Parts: sequence; structure tokens; C-alpha cells
Amino acid sequence: MKLFVGLGNPGDKYARNRHNVGFMAAERIAARHGLGPWRSKFRGRLAEGALDGGRVLLLEPQTFMNESGRSVAEAVRFHKIAPADVIVLHDELDLAPSKVRVKLGGGVAGHNGLRSIAACLGVRDFRRVRIGIGHPGHKDQVTGHVLGDFAKVEQDWLQTMLDAIAEAAPLLARDDDSGFMNKVALLTQPPKPPRARAAPDGVA
Repeated sequence: MKLFVGLGNPGDKYARNRHNVGFMAAERIAARHGLGPWRSKFRGRLAEGALDGGRVLLLEPQTFMNESGRSVAEAVRFHKIAPADVIVLHDELDLAPSKVRVKLGGGVAGHNGLRSIAACLGVRDFRRVRIGIGHPGHKDQVTGHVLGDFAKVEQDWLQTMLDAIAEAAPLLARDDDSGFMNKVALLTQPPKPPRARAAPDGVA
């Protein structure tokens, strides 16, 4: 069994924040693959179903970002899920917008949701899907950036990226992290401009 965890803050006030892109990704995966319906469990919203032939749980902690680990730990302990089978989808300041990377373990890079999960699980070797939202350029602007809504001009790449994550999610379920990243990169490439046609002989 795999546990996909989308990170964010509950409530309409935060729904469109960059910090909530983990929730957005989880919901897009559920919609794309028919997981659900969503119900309340483990101090969060839970959807479940099959992905790539295996059972998958999708969890959105409703404890607010800083306490995400409490919800995740309840689900992990109840279902006896190994840390490497926990896949956390979260916003990443240190990646350019629309870039997506997967890593196993490592530090938490100041992300309070990851810090809470690591503390409550007692380990850091869970998988992270790092979803790039870009850095505002100065540390004093970080809070406003992550808790700000995605701008209208960002919607095209955001929706394309969320669709790509959902389409490639079965690769995560089969532990093919490289395949997942490659497929997302392919699906989010901007269309190439058409090649110019050669002029007929004798035409300038």
C-alpha cells in the first residue's frame, strides 16, 4: 500500500495559495484516477482506490501545515505503512515554477509540513515530490509568497503541471521515481514552434 500525502492548509482562505499546491496535486490525482470519495479520517480528508493495480490512500491533513505529521502518523500506524511508501507532495521554493523533482529522505529545508512529518514519524526516509513554486528573491518575502495565491498569469503552467503529475502518478505507485520525473518533464514541455518551410528554388 502507498500513502500519497498532499500538504496544504484547510479552508477557502488558503485554497489557492502556492503553499497548497500539494492539496491541488492530490485532488488532481484523485480526479484523474477515480479515487474516492473523500471522507474524514486520520484528522484529514482521505480518498482511496487502486493505482497501477495496487491500493493507494490519498490524504490531505486538516491539522494545518505545521501539524501535518499528526495526521500522517495516524494513517501510517493504522495501516502499518513503511516510510518509503509514504509519498509527500509539497511546494518547493528552491525549484523553478513548474519543475517537479522526487527525492527519498534528506532535510526539510525549512518546510514546516515536512518538519512535522519527520518529527511525528521519527524518520526522514519518506519520499517527497517537490513541486516548484519559485523563490521571491529575498527571505523577507517568502511568507507572503507561499501564502499568496497563484497569479492569473501562472494558471497555464500550473494546470498543465497538475495534469502531468496526475497522469504520471502510477509511476510513483510502482516506485519508478525517475520515470515519473521524465514523464512530467515531457508533458510540461512547451510546444515547439513549427519548423520554417524551405522556400522553393528561385524564390527569395
